[in-house]
Amino acid sequence: MAFKLAYSGLRWQTPDLEQVLGLLKETGWDGWEIRQSLDWLGSAKRVKSISDRIGVPVAVVCGTGLTLDGNHEMKERNKRRIDFAADVEADTFMFMGAARPYGRPSTEDEIKTLADLSDELAVYASQYNLDVCYHIHTTTTVDSREEWERLMRLMQKAQLCIDVSHSAFWGYDPAQSIHDFKDRLAYVHLQDYKAYRFVELGEGGLLDFAASMKALEEIGYDRWVTVCPSQSDRSDEEKMRLDRAYLRHLGY
Repeated sequence: MAFKLAYSGLRWQTPDLEQVLGLLKETGWDGWEIRQSLDWLGSAKRVKSISDRIGVPVAVVCGTGLTLDGNHEMKERNKRRIDFAADVEADTFMFMGAARPYGRPSTEDEIKTLADLSDELAVYASQYNLDVCYHIHTTTTVDSREEWERLMRLMQKAQLCIDVSHSAFWGYDPAQSIHDFKDRLAYVHLQDYKAYRFVELGEGGLLDFAASMKALEEIGYDRWVTVCPSQSDRSDEEKMRLDRAYLRHLGY
């Protein structure tokens, strides 16, 4: 297995890093994804020191609050998170699209604006040799297979994060999407879904995870694959253990 397995901090608002990263290490994860406020995390030096000491490096740092109006504050906040990502030696900086227009599809101009903003962030991150990747996600600017494909034609410098669940939501076979975008793929998210909520891997039946993992092997993918925690009432530790056990069951 060439790729590494990480766990997302998506649902940790104010975590005790020592404790939660210790649980990650204990349950068998290789790294973690940062979603938290930098006000809570503190300096990049602090975060990297804790991560390195425990042995779960930062895989990815996520952006925040993207909008299509190009406002200065939004860009600066995301650039500071890119600076932070470089300082913790993350593999990639990831962001999602803006909120979906209400009651209508996104226009060609809106998708082009998203592509241009994506590339602007990628150019900024290039000073650090840091990749920037766009995370496909429902209810954002791009919310269909057709819009996704359009964005990829327009976006020239930013790379791609495929979340297999959102690919499946759009009726686009996740394994096929991995093959189709293999030249732009910098990051992968795994989630499962059932009865209007995200659940532990294998509990939702949304997609064939084994086929998606096999597709990653077939294209020679060698970067991070990250599991996003569910919306269940289970403890953080139980979620980590169940998701890791499921991937072991698949041979990873």
